[in-house]
Amino acid sequence: MAPEGLLENVPLATLTSLGVGGSARWLLRWRTVAELRAGLAWATETRCPWWILGGGSNVIVADTGLPGVVLQPTGRTIEVVVEDDDAVVAVADAGVPWDELVSWSVDRGLGGLECLAGIPGLAGSAPIQNIGAYGQDVAEVIARVEVLDTQDGSVRDWSLGECAFGYRDSAWKRLPGRWVVTRVYLHLHKDAVPCVKYAQVAQALEGVPLPRGRNGLEIVRSTVMRLRREKGMIVDPADPDSRSAGSFFVNPIVDTATAAQVAARLSGGDAMPSWPSPSGVKLSAAWLIEHSGMKRGFGDGRVGLSRKHTLALVNRGEATAADVLTFADLVVDRVAQASGVVLQREPVLLGF
Repeated sequence: MAPEGLLENVPLATLTSLGVGGSARWLLRWRTVAELRAGLAWATETRCPWWILGGGSNVIVADTGLPGVVLQPTGRTIEVVVEDDDAVVAVADAGVPWDELVSWSVDRGLGGLECLAGIPGLAGSAPIQNIGAYGQDVAEVIARVEVLDTQDGSVRDWSLGECAFGYRDSAWKRLPGRWVVTRVYLHLHKDAVPCVKYAQVAQALEGVPLPRGRNGLEIVRSTVMRLRREKGMIVDPADPDSRSAGSFFVNPIVDTATAAQVAARLSGGDAMPSWPSPSGVKLSAAWLIEHSGMKRGFGDGRVGLSRKHTLALVNRGEATAADVLTFADLVVDRVAQASGVVLQREPVLLGF
């Protein structure tokens, strides 16, 4: 028997921030583990492939659609489960919109997420991607992650070490399809000093008093929201530059010799931005794109670079998933020819 609430032939382009792709043969929204299990069991019984779709902000759906069942989390509970004088552990359902979770923490004066404001998507996707921005990564505050094993339906908690976080990476990205994140536990600090490690945030707040706790966290959160909006990185129907999948390419990490070679080839006297990384030197993908001859707004077709942020590939209207990937390949090829560095895309491909 089909699970209750199963929808048929659901267009997925409207459920993604990029706005491309075909339809799902079936869509089931789940709130509880029991509902998720029912959906997976039905998919197994009917030999139907399945996919998890969160907020749709970091995915590209194939133009042919998904010929199976798409399972989308909708649970939106956030609660404190452990508390002491200095910190709390809060748990959020996988279906909580990420920015809603950030606002919840800041409103309560809990530090650790303030620089991650404005990132689209759901809480369940955050640890999978190890989202990060403006000097913070979600891995820094993960206490544990509740996951469901799709092979036997069991649920267990993964410790921070088991998550095996890396730069925009985690154990789940290396084992796609095996685990589904159902809840995320976060270790957040009371009376926190706001995070201003990122140079752009520090510059924007130069001379601004930053008290500890809620007021200071809100100042940083609001500043990050403003910076993201200026780059078209806040999903907004009124902003055509926000019709994207966010940052399309990951900042590449290279060895020191390669970094020096890239700087010599492309800098032209300009300082090349770079940051130390445990595995080498992290370069700016945006800088590489711009110094390979592609400025903001580059592209004259249905897909092009955002006019506000070089890393965003924008659907300018009626684009297809194939259009997006063709343009992305063009960007990758030009950067590789100019710098020798091969960029890796960040969005997940579904149905390809």
